[in-house]
Amino acid sequence: MTDRSPLIRVTAMPADTNPYGGVFGGWLMSQMALGAGSLASRLGQGKAVVVSASDFAFPGAMAVGDELSVFGEVTATGTTSMTVQVEAISRERNSEVTTRVAEGTFKFVLLDEEDRPRPVREATLSRQRENDNG
Repeated sequence: MTDRSPLIRVTAMPADTNPYGGVFGGWLMSQMALGAGSLASRLGQGKAVVVSASDFAFPGAMAVGDELSVFGEVTATGTTSMTVQVEAISRERNSEVTTRVAEGTFKFVLLDEEDRPRPVREATLSRQRENDNG
C-alpha cells in the first residue's frame, strides 16, 4: 500500500454517517467512483462515464474523522471501455493504523465531444502496458 499514490484522499465527516453512526457505504462508493473516474478520464484523455459498478465488498468499517484513501488500477480495456478495480483504505485519525474498508469494480465508457462512445486511444493502451510491465 505504501508504494501507491491515492487517486483521492478525504476525511469522513459527521454528514457522511448512516443512521447507526457508521460511515455510510454509499458515501464510500461515491468516493471510490470519484477516484476511479479521475483515473479513467486521465488515462482515457477525455470524458469517461460510469456504466456499471460491481463486486463491492465492505470488509471493514471507518469512523468519523478517519482519512479515506482510494487506490485503483485499470484491469481491462475494451474498444470504448475501461474497467477500474478500486480499493478504499481508512487510516484512523490520530494514528497510522489502516483498514481496508471497501473494494469494487467500475466500468467506464469513453465519450467524444457529442457524448457518443469513442475508442480507447493508443496512448491509453501504451500507458497501461507500461504500468503492467513495471
